[in-house]
Amino acid sequence: MSVVFKKTSGLTNKETHYCPGCTHGIIHRLVGEVLEELNIQGDTIGVAPVGCSVLAYKYFNCDMQQAGHGRAPAVATGIKRALPDKIVFTYQGDGDLASIGTAEIIHAAARGEKFTTIFVNNAIYGMTGGQMAPTTLPGQKATTCQSGRDIAMNGSPIRMAEILATLDGAGFVERTSVHNPASIRKTKAVIKKAFENQINGTGFSIVEVLSTCPTNWGISPVDSLKWLETNMIPYYPLGNKKEAK
Repeated sequence: MSVVFKKTSGLTNKETHYCPGCTHGIIHRLVGEVLEELNIQGDTIGVAPVGCSVLAYKYFNCDMQQAGHGRAPAVATGIKRALPDKIVFTYQGDGDLASIGTAEIIHAAARGEKFTTIFVNNAIYGMTGGQMAPTTLPGQKATTCQSGRDIAMNGSPIRMAEILATLDGAGFVERTSVHNPASIRKTKAVIKKAFENQINGTGFSIVEVLSTCPTNWGISPVDSLKWLETNMIPYYPLGNKKEAK
């Protein structure tokens, strides 16, 4: 019997802690598959900060380093500069990257640090209980804005991909999603390109992946996929924002 699908060696056999319907698991699998297909698994070092992905060191089957909340880009910078022959990536959520770690990610991109960032944007603080994040949409409800995000009070959500694309040191910036099979296939191709850019010595690379959080959104896994497509994509348009020639 021919093998149609098998688990990637880029992931361990550890069962993940993510909520039912959370798309972190899909994104983990895509990263793992890319590491395996590019044959860089043994030369890769991942950095996971605080957030829903805080236990990513248990799931990715490569060397991993834990970082403080928001500090993954700073840690990745040190690792890549000390070990320039290694492939280095950070795996960060929106509360981590777009709030507590805003300075770290912006200055790493501005300096053109040669590592890759996988940025998971689910428009809310997931691990800490569903508070409003910098990416929470206008009118979207959260535990700290139960009537919905008020632009007059809280400002508008931050489009990190567009901000980072303006920086000279950023070599590759693209936003994707994982709300259906076609978008999942596209996301894998984009993640692969981001790692290839690092292998080829291009500057800083980031892939922003729109993701779901059924638990903190308060809807079913199926409805969360529809909500992402209907509400998040119009505000966070998919596509390439920058690719250095």
